[in-house]
Formats: sequence, structure tokens, C-alpha cells
Amino acid sequence: MSTATTVENTIKVSDAGPALKRIDISIPAAKVSQQIESAFAGLRADAVLPGFRKGHAPRGLLEKRFGAELLQEARQRLVAQAYQEALESNKIRPIGQPEVAAGTAEPEFAIGKDFFMSVEVEVMPEFEIPVWEGIALRRPMLEIEPKHVEEEIERLSYRLGVPAQIEGPFEPLDRMVGKAVVRLVGEEKAFFETESALAVVPAEADAGKGPFLGLLVDGLDKILLGKKVGDVAMIQMIGPESHEIVEVRGKPLDVQYTITAAERIVPATRDEIASKIGMETIDLLNENIKGVLERRRDDEQRSALRDQVFEQLAAKVDFELPARLSEAQVGRELERQRLEMLYRGVEADRVEARLAETRAASTDETRRKLKLFFILAKLAETLGVEATEGEVNGRIAAIARSRGMRPDAMRAELEKNNRVSEIALQVREHKAADRVISKAVISDIPAQEWNDEAKVKAEGKTLGGATTAKKPAKGNAKS
Repeated sequence: MSTATTVENTIKVSDAGPALKRIDISIPAAKVSQQIESAFAGLRADAVLPGFRKGHAPRGLLEKRFGAELLQEARQRLVAQAYQEALESNKIRPIGQPEVAAGTAEPEFAIGKDFFMSVEVEVMPEFEIPVWEGIALRRPMLEIEPKHVEEEIERLSYRLGVPAQIEGPFEPLDRMVGKAVVRLVGEEKAFFETESALAVVPAEADAGKGPFLGLLVDGLDKILLGKKVGDVAMIQMIGPESHEIVEVRGKPLDVQYTITAAERIVPATRDEIASKIGMETIDLLNENIKGVLERRRDDEQRSALRDQVFEQLAAKVDFELPARLSEAQVGRELERQRLEMLYRGVEADRVEARLAETRAASTDETRRKLKLFFILAKLAETLGVEATEGEVNGRIAAIARSRGMRPDAMRAELEKNNRVSEIALQVREHKAADRVISKAVISDIPAQEWNDEAKVKAEGKTLGGATTAKKPAKGNAKS
């Protein structure tokens, strides 16, 4: 029978700002000592060291060899228990991972000493979802015509074309890789280095802008046009104020880009396209592509309706957001957009280009999207909507098809990057929005009218992007 005395933690919760809680936890020395002693006892019982029988290694030797690692594990276990206790006892609903509170010193974790920790964590803001039944929505309508099929075939000719290695000089849409060394202006030490930085010479329709290292660079065409393999290009960028990496926000960056290889796509012929996608005749190819475009149009119609739901709800709800955009907040929103585009079949190169545009958006726009994250979470909760395992697997399979991958390989990639939970979140948001759409009053409008009204919005929000896109980038061959 155990006679151990239960020692309680001291927990204090306070507001650290809008949608932000500070949790101060004090763990008594007795509890710390008990955890450490228990960890060493478990190690000693199982340790097998040369010259000693199992379970008989001296404590001092164990501390010398395993002490730092064992203390770290014991600390993590005790801290996790205390944090979970704080959440449950104070009914805190976190929506992000806790971060060490600013200005707090690194606490000592040792036998015979109290342990103090202070963390801050984002929580769900308090607000009410407005009346959503019967809201008015507009559905853009587009008839798939032969010209749309021809444009898709042209796009496929580059996507399925054969890359030919080139030395230069480079032309629009040529693709290259090289070593990039990024420095914050005024600092000698490199901030970031990579041996495989990708660049594509912008097309004429891109007005000289293009993505590089995740940022949108003005005048990238002038920097790269005429260059050859082996050349060094100097690229200057400004870190966006809402970038997910705090250190580069608003900072001028100098990049030394040494080009090591380049390629130009030789477009596939119509017959080669038909053969590669398993169509026996050109007529079957045209029919297949028309069906693909119709399904893509239907997906984008649904996306347009969801976007309207999101915008209307955001306009009707007001609450304070965290005062400062954290790396986690911005990174979460970028990941949300990435998965949304992959689900809709946007090619990998275009996804990265659009994310670069998102990073370049104003802080106000980024905060608007953060507000939407809170609203969608509350809407799903209000409606009792959850994502099932089957729905998550189905979404992963759809993304895999858009990228030409097997579903199991796609899932493995997502799990490796801890992104499966984001898929579940995406499914839940879509289900909640679809519930609102099912009760909405919907009117149809021509797609061109919709696109004209939406020209100032993100490219991904225009229906025509699925069928009337500009000439594809040659670099899409490997997407």
C-alpha cells in the first residue's frame, strides 16, 4: 500500500493579451525530486554497463553518462503533466502550442529545488457566430468550350514535356537551381544557405515578378535573363512584415545566387500527351480533358461559395486578435492555403508562387485571415462538425491524385511534416461551410462577371484560373 503524500502544483492563469493566456506554474521541490529519483531508479534497474551486473551500476556513473539526458526527459514529463493540469483545471482551450513567456529566465530543474515555468498560449476568443441560415451567395457559371480544352492541352504540353539541360543564356520560363546564401543587410554571417534554390525566369505576363526562396521578387526577370550556368546573380529582397520567420520581417536581405544547373522544357506533342495519359485517340483525349475541366470548374464553384461564406461571417463578427503575429500563426495560415490549393489541383510551382504572393500581402490581410481561422473553428464547433478518418483519407487521396502520387506515399509525406492534422482541419472547415451553403439562397452569374469583380483578389479565387490560365511555366514538367 502506497503512503506517498500527494504534492500539488501551484497554477496561476492571467490574460497576456487578446486571445492569449499566460500560465505560471510552480512545481514543488518534493515533486521534482520524486520525478528525478524515479527516473534514475528506472534507469538503474535496466542499465547494463561493462563490469557491473544488471541493476547494480553506481549512481554516480549513471549520472555522469546519462544524467543530462535523463534530467531532460524527467523535466519534459513533469512539465507536460503540469501544463495539461493547468488547461483542464482552468478550462483553457488552446489553439496553438505553448511558448515560453517573454522575459522569463531558463528555469533550473534539480533535486531539492522548486521548478517554475511561465508560458503563453493562444486560446479561442469569445464571440458568437451570427445568424447564417439564408445568407445570399452567388455561383459563377462557366461553360467549358473547345478553347478551354486547347488551353489545357497547351499547359499539358509543358507539364508532360521533356526537360533539356541548357547552359544559357536564359529566356523567359527557363528553370534553374543553384546555391543561395542569404544575409541580413549589414551582417557578415549567413542567415540561411541552401544548395538547391529553385528559380524560374518570369514570363512576360508576370510583369517581371517571380517567387524565389518563398518571397515575391520584383524585377526577377532582369536579374536572370541572359545569365548562364556558373554565373552569380545578386538578388535583393525585403522580408514581408507578416513573414512566418520573425527575424526577417521588414529586414533587407542580400542573396548571392550561384547557378549550377538549368533546363528548358521541350513541349510534348498532342499524340505524346494522349499516350502519356492513356488515351488511344485525340478525340478521346479532348473528351477526357473536357471532363477534367468540368470537374475542376465544379470544385472551384464550390470554393467560390465557401469563400463567400467565410467573408460574410468575418464581416459580421468582431473581436480582438493577438497583438503580434507569431511565427506559428503565420505558418499555420500558409499551410492552410497550401493544402487548399493542392486539394484543388493547383500545380506545385503555382502553389509556391501564390504563397510567395501571400507572404507579400499586407499585415492587415494576414490578420484578416487569422481572424477567419478563429471563426471557422467556432463555426465547426457550433455546428457539431468533425472530420472522420475516412474523410481525411479521402482528402489525402485527392491531393495525391493532383500530384501524381500514391495515397500511401502522400500520407507518409504529410505525416513526416506533421501535416495530417491540418488536413483534418481543412475537412472540418469545408464541412461547416457546406452546411451554411445548404441553407443559403444561391443565384448564378457569368464567370466573367465574377472574375471582373474579383480581379483585385488572390488569383486562386477566380474561377477562370482553372480553364483560362496564362501560358504555363516550362518548369511545371517536374511538378
